[in-house]
Amino acid sequence: MEIRKGTARDLEALAYVEGECFPPAEAAGKAALAARLAAFADHFYLLWDGDTLAGFVNGMVSDSADLLDEMYAAASLHDESGAWQMIFGLDVIAPYRRRGCAERLMRALIEDARGQGRRGVVLTCKPHMLHYYARLGFADEGVCASQHGGVQWHQMRLTF
Repeated sequence: MEIRKGTARDLEALAYVEGECFPPAEAAGKAALAARLAAFADHFYLLWDGDTLAGFVNGMVSDSADLLDEMYAAASLHDESGAWQMIFGLDVIAPYRRRGCAERLMRALIEDARGQGRRGVVLTCKPHMLHYYARLGFADEGVCASQHGGVQWHQMRLTF
């Protein structure tokens, strides 16, 4: 398996995986994914198993210390010189779960963010995922203001 950065050619595969991993109210649509690829393709990490996209992680960079709901819809808020790498989604399709794929993607993004001189990485997750991200070094900052998809989210941060 190989990790590489995203390109516009990956849009169909990304949209398929996103639809498999998130309910419709939370999933990024094809238009949102296309806008993100146009604005910050270098912050898409895709794990390929031959011709199969097993999973991906993506997010913009921002000087905002918090992941805000408007970031999901406005790729133009990406600031390549920003201090914080945001994570919008970690997607791994069912046949590749519990095989270390998600961790491999997360570690690639984290190491790149560290190498780029970011202050750290910020994500939001549902309560049942807190333990997973804590294992990767993220600290739970509690329930955040996000209303994305009508779900309660916790913000987590990994500070370098």
